[in-house]
Amino acid sequence: MNKVEEIKLISGVNPLKCMKCGKCSASCPSFNEMDIKPHQFVTYVINDDVEALAQSKSAWKCLSCFACIERCPRDVKPGKLIDAARQILIRQRGQEGLSPDEIPALLDEEMPQQLLMSAFRKYRR
Repeated sequence: MNKVEEIKLISGVNPLKCMKCGKCSASCPSFNEMDIKPHQFVTYVINDDVEALAQSKSAWKCLSCFACIERCPRDVKPGKLIDAARQILIRQRGQEGLSPDEIPALLDEEMPQQLLMSAFRKYRR
């Protein structure tokens, strides 16, 4: 199974339903921090360009607030696609992920608390 099929399977999303309206990106609180916006992320999955997504900051800038899911008129759920891509990247790294001792040095005083809570929710799986 290729990575795009794996993303679709994990997320349970059909990205082909996207009509490129951009409402997901317009509601994203991390929009300015992302190099690939949520609506573009969907397009990258459709075009089988997972390598570009892996090199992107966007998978890690997503807050998983799911505002994009709430705003999508076609129920595409870009946040779930981003989360699935992130899970695949984490699995590829294996044991090369961060240790708890490394985290305090990476924290930024301006980092939204929502990001931290989202990370705890995501990575405790």
